[in-house]
Amino acid sequence: MDITWHGNSCFRIIERGMAAVVTDPYDPDVVGFDYGKLRADVVTVSVDRPEHNYIKGIRGSAFEITGPGEYEIGGVFITGVRVDGSIRRKDSDNLPNTIYVMDYNGLTVAHLGELNSVPSQTEVEGLGEVHVALVPVGGGTSLNAAKAAEVISLLEPSIVIPMHYGAAENKLELDPLSKFLKEMGLNQVETVDALKLSSVNMLPEETRVMVLDLSR
Repeated sequence: MDITWHGNSCFRIIERGMAAVVTDPYDPDVVGFDYGKLRADVVTVSVDRPEHNYIKGIRGSAFEITGPGEYEIGGVFITGVRVDGSIRRKDSDNLPNTIYVMDYNGLTVAHLGELNSVPSQTEVEGLGEVHVALVPVGGGTSLNAAKAAEVISLLEPSIVIPMHYGAAENKLELDPLSKFLKEMGLNQVETVDALKLSSVNMLPEETRVMVLDLSR
């Protein structure tokens, strides 16, 4: 399984012989990044906002998942769980958020979407075991650094990949990645072009934060 980051909350997850999944494609005019020509078999949308729902920007006839439910497409089992945030800038922006847990032959990836509050223990248990967590960390309409760290302690994933944070090309008003790393007590962190995993045996024993370089 390969996971690449394409800016904001958008990732592409692929595994040989299985469906390619793209999460939360965004409108480049709104976000500032540009993921180019991404293709997918499946597209997931966590919240109905242009930072997360720009499905028409993805090439191919992708199966669209825009809310809770259980799905099996191309060998990938995807579970959408509604875990709503409670804090929005405006009442009109109070939109439901869906967390997606994707199972690739026993390796699970949880995309937390625009989660902005710490879920209950019951909600955490509803997600099942999470091996890789894609976590918003930049505040704004999603988790800030402190809340992200708290959510990570509840999920206990093997690998954390931060997303939705401030960067040079990002037009959104978000905190920088450094604030989250400081909250996690990290001075240095591993940065890679892509996360590559072939089995659960490759997972670290303790939670590790990994930063992905922007893929174009």
